[in-house]
Amino acid sequence: MIDEAQAQLFRLQADICKTLADPTRLMILHELREGEKSVGQIAANLNLPQTNTSRHLAVLRERSIVSTRREGTTIYYSLANPKIGEACDLVHEVLKTQLAHNQVLATSINALPMTPRRVRSTSK
Repeated sequence: MIDEAQAQLFRLQADICKTLADPTRLMILHELREGEKSVGQIAANLNLPQTNTSRHLAVLRERSIVSTRREGTTIYYSLANPKIGEACDLVHEVLKTQLAHNQVLATSINALPMTPRRVRSTSK
């Protein structure tokens, strides 16, 4: 039986998963794996509008997925925990396995001989 603490942990995990369920945020996280970067650097590297990038970074910061450091007027972003990158790698590996399985299945299906379809007569 799941107690209240475990249920709360699952809710928090779901919140993180919802936050990561956006391709732009995943691209930002991938970019930050190389090290800290400013909004302008991230936006330029990903060819995204800076305002859009800032919005996504705010969501990631709110969920404590990224952390910030200010230097003068520039704010630099970095992964709050390197395990975020490891989690992304794990999901990536699962996806690659699924795609490989689907490719094997598609190849097997394509190798099956075609059987002519029987047309049913609608007359009685």
